[in-house]
Amino acid sequence: MSNYHIKHLEEYFQVYRKSIREPENFWEEVAEEHFLWRKKWDSVLDWDFAKPEVTWFKGAKLNITENCIDRHLATRANKTAILFEPNNPNEPSEKITYEQLYKRVNKFANVLKKQGIKKGDRVCIYLPMIPELAISVLACARIGAIHSVVFAGFSATALTTRINDCDCQMVITSDGSYRGAKTIDLKSIVDEALKSCPGVKTVLVAKRIHSKITMKTGRDYWLQPLLDEASSDCNAEIMDAEDPLFILYTSGSTGKPKGMVHTTAGYMVYTAYTFKNVFQYKESDVYWCTADVGWITGHSYIIYGPLANGATTLMFEGVPSYPDFGRFWEIVQKHKVTQFYTAPTAIRALAKEGVELIEKHDLSSLKVLGSVGEPINEEAWHWYNDNVGKKKSPIVDTWWQTETGGIMITPIPFVTPTKPTYATLPFIGIQPALMDENGQEIKGNQVEGRLCIKFPWPSIARTIWGNHERYRETYFSAYKNNYFTGDGALRDEVGYYRITGRVDDVIIVSGHNLGTAPIEDAINEHPAVAESAIVGFPHDIKGNALYGYVILKDVGETRNHDNLRKEINQIITEHIGPIAKLDKIQFTSGLPKTRSGKIMRRILRKIACKETANLGDTSTLLNPEVVNEIIENAL
Repeated sequence: MSNYHIKHLEEYFQVYRKSIREPENFWEEVAEEHFLWRKKWDSVLDWDFAKPEVTWFKGAKLNITENCIDRHLATRANKTAILFEPNNPNEPSEKITYEQLYKRVNKFANVLKKQGIKKGDRVCIYLPMIPELAISVLACARIGAIHSVVFAGFSATALTTRINDCDCQMVITSDGSYRGAKTIDLKSIVDEALKSCPGVKTVLVAKRIHSKITMKTGRDYWLQPLLDEASSDCNAEIMDAEDPLFILYTSGSTGKPKGMVHTTAGYMVYTAYTFKNVFQYKESDVYWCTADVGWITGHSYIIYGPLANGATTLMFEGVPSYPDFGRFWEIVQKHKVTQFYTAPTAIRALAKEGVELIEKHDLSSLKVLGSVGEPINEEAWHWYNDNVGKKKSPIVDTWWQTETGGIMITPIPFVTPTKPTYATLPFIGIQPALMDENGQEIKGNQVEGRLCIKFPWPSIARTIWGNHERYRETYFSAYKNNYFTGDGALRDEVGYYRITGRVDDVIIVSGHNLGTAPIEDAINEHPAVAESAIVGFPHDIKGNALYGYVILKDVGETRNHDNLRKEINQIITEHIGPIAKLDKIQFTSGLPKTRSGKIMRRILRKIACKETANLGDTSTLLNPEVVNEIIENAL
């Protein structure tokens, strides 16, 4: 069967058609041939989007860590599983082989068991990007505990909410973390959070920055001494296909974060299958995703997807700008990275620094470039393609979500012809649909609508922890029998998809639906502009008008701001039409962003509408201080 590794376009269409016509047979073949099962399933798929309920591989028994580690020991025991690159380039890298990973995961799993953690218990992991983060995730999965990783840049308040929402009994953290030139005192953030978390009985602390911290007797334990005395043998807990594997919180556009629940078998099959094809992974490759494991990208494409394929996956502790903006390229050269997966935010930041830092490094090992997190704008796409990929490494512009568990719309490198700003074609088994305002599907090409998925795929999130009604309401109530992604999209003349932004980022101006992404793309074409964000604000005549927040490449730009405003609107007129011109353009030094690089448009919208009394919690932002600057200079 060649189903598992697609190598040319004709084959993509054949496999895709089969996956749509006979989804159960298709996924059964993939599951049967490429994974280790303790018991086979009774049925492949049961689903009802009205309830909504989805089960894949019903009745199957397995453990995901046996698929990610144990089964590779016979052939890949000495192969590097995790390649750790520390924040400080003078500190040595660490290579963890599959055999070493097996022992370290087992030891950690035994520590968890000794602390009373058992199948079904929730464990919160609040760690920097160090090997212990991947190892603790796998140790939880080994014994059937449900991991909830919280990005180690979130505030104590955000951490408290997430711990309490799913009732975690344990927190795994470290004394602190390195981030570029800074050190962050993680343990005191945990201490602050735990003042309001009565359910947490134990805190395990890894040593990273060797700082003096407070340890609470009876609750806090140093991790290393416990690992030292633990056995490196630990039988994997046999899990049901639909047992929860992890909870991962994603911020809702309103209200408290949603704890998305991903289960075991379908998630494993889909992340492994997408990883293999989207990155065209081969045995000797060195794959690097720059995301943090605190996000779904890190779960699926740093840990589970790569390890299920016996890959070498690189974990980087630092930031792209330390000690200088050449760090990513230095790492690519040092480890001969073959696949490089990063976010448009990082690409734009690096593009601002020019190409000299790239040209100093040998990037000839690169075969595939990836982009994730938001649609990549055309300027960044070309910069990435020309300077990093040297026009020979295809860019896979991947569209997916925390809720989808794996990549949904993407080119397959060397298979799908790419087109800047387009995520191109649905991945195998994915059935997208564009819907109009009245809930009717829009057929044909050269159309635009709301992006839905008509049929379940194996890694779809099964529910929101403790709130199934919110899950139904958020994803399945808008369009009957469809999963609604919350995104708008257009389909071009050949059937390629372009994501136009969140539907709540579609602004209706004088009866025209304007997606913010194409307008921002146009603005970013201006040679003086580094980045921009568009929101709507009420207008007496048009209903809504457009407000632009613009960051200039040179903050000390001396040219007349009024002239720049005219030039920006001229570019918009040329790219989209006069209807999309901005009524207000505010120049700012930064935009409020989440830690994963998403712009918090909700905050920008409120400022534009002069509703600054209640901006909600801004403590989890990457740069909360920028909010005050924007308010002070608002137009």
